[in-house]
Amino acid sequence: MIDFTVEIAKKLGLPTWKVKNSIELLEEGKTIPFIARYRKEKTGELNEIQIREIADMLEYLKKLETRKEEVLRLISEKGKLTPELEKAIKTSESLQEVEDLYLPYKTRKKTKADMAREKGLEPLAEFLLSAKSRDDNFVQSFISEEKGIVSIEEALVGAKDIIAEKISHNVEIRVFLRTLFSEKGIVKCLRGDAEDPKGIYRDYYEFSQPIKKIPSHRILAIFRGEREKVLKVTLSLPFDPGSSLQKKLGISSSLAYFSELLEALKDSYERLLKPSIEREVRSDLKVSAEDRAIKVFAKNLRNLLLQPPMGEKVVMGIDPGYRTGCKIAVVGKDSSVLYHDTIYPTPPRNDKKSAQMKVANAVRLLGVEIIAIGNGTASRETASFVAETIRTCNLNCKFMIVSEAGASVYSASKTATEELPEYDVTTRGAISIARRVQDPLAEYVKIPPESIGVGMYQHDVSRKNLKKALDREVESVVNYVGVNLNTASEHLLKYISGLNARMARNIVEYRKQVGLFKKREDLLKVKGIGNKAFEQAAGFCRIIDGEEPLDNTIVHPESYHIAREVLKEVGILPEEIIRKREELRGKLEEFDIESFVKKAGFNPITVKEVVKALKNPGLDPRDELPKPILHDDVLSIEDLRPDMELEGTVRNVVDFGAFVDIGVKQDGLIHKTRMGKNVCDPLEVLSVGQIVKVKVLSIDLERERIALELVEKRF
Repeated sequence: MIDFTVEIAKKLGLPTWKVKNSIELLEEGKTIPFIARYRKEKTGELNEIQIREIADMLEYLKKLETRKEEVLRLISEKGKLTPELEKAIKTSESLQEVEDLYLPYKTRKKTKADMAREKGLEPLAEFLLSAKSRDDNFVQSFISEEKGIVSIEEALVGAKDIIAEKISHNVEIRVFLRTLFSEKGIVKCLRGDAEDPKGIYRDYYEFSQPIKKIPSHRILAIFRGEREKVLKVTLSLPFDPGSSLQKKLGISSSLAYFSELLEALKDSYERLLKPSIEREVRSDLKVSAEDRAIKVFAKNLRNLLLQPPMGEKVVMGIDPGYRTGCKIAVVGKDSSVLYHDTIYPTPPRNDKKSAQMKVANAVRLLGVEIIAIGNGTASRETASFVAETIRTCNLNCKFMIVSEAGASVYSASKTATEELPEYDVTTRGAISIARRVQDPLAEYVKIPPESIGVGMYQHDVSRKNLKKALDREVESVVNYVGVNLNTASEHLLKYISGLNARMARNIVEYRKQVGLFKKREDLLKVKGIGNKAFEQAAGFCRIIDGEEPLDNTIVHPESYHIAREVLKEVGILPEEIIRKREELRGKLEEFDIESFVKKAGFNPITVKEVVKALKNPGLDPRDELPKPILHDDVLSIEDLRPDMELEGTVRNVVDFGAFVDIGVKQDGLIHKTRMGKNVCDPLEVLSVGQIVKVKVLSIDLERERIALELVEKRF
């Protein structure tokens, strides 16, 4: 197997030893979260992002090597592999470079050049490329009625076809044009034939922009408009590249057949090169735009999953609707369903009196502390009804708007059917909305991540690449937060490092049959979980009030002996780490790691990580974030005025700005130019779920648009 260590280290600017050890761990089947947290001494404290980059580059280089071997075999089988070509392919640094070299040897439909070669015109083409003087007799020698060449002109046409194809296969020319289009090219759009009733693409009816300046979201929008035939899209250069190509090919006016060569060059560019290069540049643009869209989606998903849980509270979830009514469901502190019903406070029935009585009775009898309202259809009317009910009935609770993203997908899924078989699809939606308040992560992991709408243009990107990126993000978040081994669902457990869906089901089954886990080592008693799986999973699975106090920390069992020595040094017993958390934290802040390492002989990086873990035993990292905004009143878009300052929650972040829920039906938009000075990437300023103070700039009632300006971030 080829060792890619040096190449990856060079490209990523990382020390070779760190890359080498990371690759070894990845090849052993260790997951990225496990390596990043528990193998820092081997990787030199590389973080998850750096290890991901190593993993991605390793995957690409393996793919490149496989393609090289395949291309070499294919060309060799045709008997056309020369030592020079073999060397060029073996030293190629990209898949595109390999494909450029393979292009002349690909099996394809018969071309004009192929037919000319069959007629024996290859020598004539070579002659035209180098002749210093014209030789009609030589050209005439290629005339053959048998081969269908009846004149000098026909012979020259065939030779020019061969030259045109040869130029189009020239690797240097293709690289030059690809770079030229990428750097100097222009995207142009015109109105297509299909209807655009909502005017979605009207900004692009007559549009042009340099390729290198066009943002990713605009590229995806334009290509979608083209697919829907609303737009006609072309790529072009603002100048004719003919003279540059002529120089690169060495086509000099001193050559006898200069005019014929220019004709062949023009034909090659217009018929072969330009369409081919345009397809390649389009593909590169789409891949680049998709990568960016997926990155935005993944970052937003991560922040959504990391929303702080409200914890053990009784919550009423409301899935708003009009004709079919609003489904309500109350879940207890343990997430069990206590009550469900349907109310009709919205049009067309407007039965507010009956709805108010049902809501008020449920709140009082079941001790509801928070009412969670889905942000979909009829959300504003439902929020107004809830605010009025809280006020008129003097209820001791507040309400909040909750993202419905993916709720309908979950409600109709096999997971929901197995989990809530006795409830219909719409009631399951209300239950899911309520549970999202208690623990967003535990609920969102039940939904395919690509169905959670926290990006833009997710339907325009590669499903495979999107799923891979989002699954990786979910895995990262679940392992960052960790799970309670005695309460986590199989949907959470399957993302834990070292585990899979089958092992997750077996863990849940073990709890049902045997009872609660008393210590992490009990994982080894679960069917299908051996030493390798335990090694990766143990540190991410917490046990509260178990036999081993350190099981309620993120310290890995392999480092318990270090943790005990550290605790001994600061005078705290393992069983006191929760009760004396603040005292322990204070002592560890002053703990001299360097002296301890010298005395005990442990790895300093491992000791540092153990000390860090012991500072926050039993804590969920999400608890340190501000809780969601709770309301007891509601606004409508008509209530807004310019310069009004409001507090809101970021719902989505995209390349051009961020959408913020300010308590009205429509989310307002903070354009990136209103986030501060010189903001290029909104993701670097705001994140999904963040609490912000904003100022209203303008309100467009007709288009239901609200323009906002960022005033202050709460975290």
